[in-house]
Amino acid sequence: MARYHWSGSWPVTEQDVCGAGAAGTATTDMARSANMCIGGGCCLLVLLLCLRSSGGQKKKENLLAEKVEQLMEWSSRRSVIRMNGDKFRRFVKAPPRNYSMLVMFTALQPQRQCSVCRQANEEYQVLANSWRYSSAFSNKLFFTVVDYDEGADVFQQLNMNSAPTFMHFPAKGKPKRADTFDLQRIGFAAEQLAKWIADRTDVHCVVFAMTSGQMWNHIRGPPYAHKNPQNGQVSYIHGSSQAQFVAESHIILLLNAAITMGMVLLNEAATSKGDVGKRRIICLVGLGLVVFFFSFLLSIFRSKYHGYPYSFLIK
Repeated sequence: MARYHWSGSWPVTEQDVCGAGAAGTATTDMARSANMCIGGGCCLLVLLLCLRSSGGQKKKENLLAEKVEQLMEWSSRRSVIRMNGDKFRRFVKAPPRNYSMLVMFTALQPQRQCSVCRQANEEYQVLANSWRYSSAFSNKLFFTVVDYDEGADVFQQLNMNSAPTFMHFPAKGKPKRADTFDLQRIGFAAEQLAKWIADRTDVHCVVFAMTSGQMWNHIRGPPYAHKNPQNGQVSYIHGSSQAQFVAESHIILLLNAAITMGMVLLNEAATSKGDVGKRRIICLVGLGLVVFFFSFLLSIFRSKYHGYPYSFLIK
């Protein structure tokens, strides 16, 4: 039996109330279902984005590993990596990159007649070799060269109209003004380049000056020794101050090494805190090395520079 409740409007029955409740419940369920669908869709979208980001990051890591591996392989063959336009754009300009690149832009072909380029290249080679064969060598810095005849498009891209030019390309960001070496003001000595690199990269390249004359041998190509055709006597020391043999460089190198070892032993004997008797022996050995081998070195100098008045022990 239906009951009517009058409230000044259309009478509402219990069936109407129940129907309205059922409709409200259905609407709530639909809303809940819709929210669940939206939430599930958002989660799926976030998951897809994460997977895509992870895949992109993995791809970058693989690409970077390939680039570093290739650069290390080239560095194992020669200290300075030669680059054309394509290699420059891929390994120097294009990301990803977690290493610094030092690039010498030059023109070494004979038809270019750039004597300064050849001189700068020799200093650059000394510096690159010092870095390549040092204990601090790593995959964070590479030495490269772009010759105009092999990468003219690179010169045009950088609006470069002079050579030689040294530029540093940092691992992150673009090169700044200080990343271009001031060749006109500082010069291109290997020591000056090393200081500039240390300032830009915090990588220290220690350059040892060649006191044995090996660079002269590299440029002039002298014989290893000379054999007298008349008596068969072999000379390892050239008699003139204007020339030398390759063996002479090796002899001077060994003499310098022996003198250096003597100085190290003298310093060790003076600064160590070990047994007094042991320190005395080390001091005598060091002193003997310095005195004997320096006398030998001075006698060689006298034999080449005739008229030199000074000698010590060995004449």
